Amino acid sequence: MNVFEVMGPVMVGPSSSHTLGAVKIGLTARQLLQEEVQSAEVLFHGSFLATGKGHGTDKAIIAGLLGIKPDDERISDSFRIAEERGMKFSFGGTELRHAHPNSVLLKLVGKGGRKLEVVGSSLGGGGIKIDKIDGLDANFCACYPTLIIHNVDQPGHVAEVTSMLGRYSVNIATLQLYRDKRGGRAVMVIECDQEVPEEMQDRLKKTEGILKVTYLSMEEKDEFPIIR
Repeated sequence: MNVFEVMGPVMVGPSSSHTLGAVKIGLTARQLLQEEVQSAEVLFHGSFLATGKGHGTDKAIIAGLLGIKPDDERISDSFRIAEERGMKFSFGGTELRHAHPNSVLLKLVGKGGRKLEVVGSSLGGGGIKIDKIDGLDANFCACYPTLIIHNVDQPGHVAEVTSMLGRYSVNIATLQLYRDKRGGRAVMVIECDQEVPEEMQDRLKKTEGILKVTYLSMEEKDEFPIIR
């Protein structure tokens, strides 16, 4: 039995699904954006929309986008901190098809101009899932180093990426493939047992037919400030 099943996760309450999970979705989205968030449109779905405010889900999402961790007492003060840091945000509701009741759509713009859309869901007990990135399915748990590659749907890309991972001694834990239509846009979601070197990420970004490379690292880096 896992210790979290007995004691529960380390967090600032009141709810592991509506508060802790929301912080983790925000943190993961910030990592995927790979820069500080300049503006965020937060669109809640289902139970997040109906009862989230009472559980502090709105403050929890903003806290995660700021880099505040789930056990930090400043979660409840995230609106003020965001204002001090110049981060603009707004809230609304949306209807997401086939989505978990505790889901949110985040539309983010970074301070360096990067844009990202993420749909995330809170599964309870602090577990989360990233359901979509930029409109395409993703479905990963954000608990492994994860490489998300948007590419043109044509032969050779999967073999090229997996071969490159092998050359860099990165083992694949899971690999998922999605596409919007034949010959259209496709996405590879690859959860890895090791971190993917930046050199490899840079090579992928320069590869013909690859449209976008997004990477979720499990290591904390100082590339942009994180509130501690």
